[in-house]
Amino acid sequence: MKIYLKDLKRQQIDRFIVESVDLSLYIAHASIGGEEHVIAEDSRGLLKRHNLLEMKRVLKAVADCEIFLRQRSAYDEMVGHTHPASANTLEISLGAAPLPEWLN
Repeated sequence: MKIYLKDLKRQQIDRFIVESVDLSLYIAHASIGGEEHVIAEDSRGLLKRHNLLEMKRVLKAVADCEIFLRQRSAYDEMVGHTHPASANTLEISLGAAPLPEWLN
C-alpha cells in the first residue's frame, strides 16, 4: 500500500526501510503497525533518490526512527534456484541517530 510523505508526520512509524533497487537507486518504505507501505513523494510518484545520504535527510525530516537498508540479491533467480525471494534479502541498520549538523 502507498502512503504520502506529507502524511507520515501524523503516523506512528516503527521504522523506515530504504530498498536498494539498482546500482544507485533507492526507494523508501515505512513500517507502520507491522505493515509495510511504500512512500510516495506526491502525485508525481514514489520517493526515489540516487544518493543514500539524501534519502536519509528526507526521512529524518519526517520522523526520528531507525532506518534500515534492504538489499535483495537476484543470484538465485539468475541461476534458476526455486528458493523464495526473501531467502536472499539482507537488511542492515543505518541507525536512528540524527544526522550531524555538517551533513544537513
